[in-house]
Amino acid sequence: MRAAALVLGLLLLSGCGGAAKSDALPHVGFVVKRTGGSFAQEMTSGFHEGVGRIGGVSATVTGPPGQDGHKEVELFADLTVAAIGGIAVATSEPALMAPAIGEALSQHVAVIGVDMRLTASSGVKLHIGNDNYELGEKLADELMRRLPSNATGTVVLGNTSPGLAGFDDRADGIRGRFAEKLPGVLVLGPFDTQRDDEANLDAWRRLVAANPDALAFVGTGDCDGVNLAAIRTEKSARWLVGGFGVDPRTLQAVRDGAMVATISPEHYLKGAVAGWLLARHATGAAPLPEGWVETPGLTVTTANLDQILHRQESEKARKEFFQAQIDSFVEDPSSWVRPLEQAR
Repeated sequence: MRAAALVLGLLLLSGCGGAAKSDALPHVGFVVKRTGGSFAQEMTSGFHEGVGRIGGVSATVTGPPGQDGHKEVELFADLTVAAIGGIAVATSEPALMAPAIGEALSQHVAVIGVDMRLTASSGVKLHIGNDNYELGEKLADELMRRLPSNATGTVVLGNTSPGLAGFDDRADGIRGRFAEKLPGVLVLGPFDTQRDDEANLDAWRRLVAANPDALAFVGTGDCDGVNLAAIRTEKSARWLVGGFGVDPRTLQAVRDGAMVATISPEHYLKGAVAGWLLARHATGAAPLPEGWVETPGLTVTTANLDQILHRQESEKARKEFFQAQIDSFVEDPSSWVRPLEQAR
């Protein structure tokens, strides 16, 4: 009798375990670089919004608080155990992440790249991000609008992440646009201006001291514009500053006139697209597309600054601002997809 009762108990436990597993929500994940950065917070908010639009899917977002590629890899590997519905990756170290991604794909965990492109060796077939060359052109356009049509002199260009494809593309876009529209202006660089805020500030102080007569200073990363605006204000200088991102300090610099423009990569939108696609895939509603989902950037100047400041005040305001763009994507995802090899 005791043996029979034990067998019956095991069967009941087994049945309960099976039921609990089948009732569990599909789970997706997102690994982001530098969770403390405003760009990571934007992507995280967007990701949860995108997942929520599908419903019935749980989500985890993780990442190191600072610059730590090895920690990104470790957290990604941990996430593959739980987020078997698929994982989005916005990494600062694509080459370092590639082997772990390959392992996840071999275990049939879907992976998509977000923001900066993953390496071809990773095997990932879907990238969600900007045309970074075009973003560089947009920023150059705003700087050139403040210069004479026959301007001569130098512009100093910095790059926080030399060798990282998207940042290199931004630098190339800036250089290419000046060469096309203002050939009398010589663009110096790009110089390595470092990812860390303090190191970035030191790098720009040296570059400003070495180029006191420059027409403008411009960088590819979020911290470039913030630090350049601070140096410009400190020195009461008249050279122009351009940067990227919607960090509160960046928007304040635009308001104060210390920065002529910032280009927002619209990280919230990228996160939302990634979340929606992964959640849809995790429910079995549709497979992930292959290719490059090109998401637009936005030029922020004093002309539209108040609108962007309002957008950044709350989650509700951001959701309302991006709703039309997300709706457009959801209605016809295929119209946003370009060949993967065209991504830049």
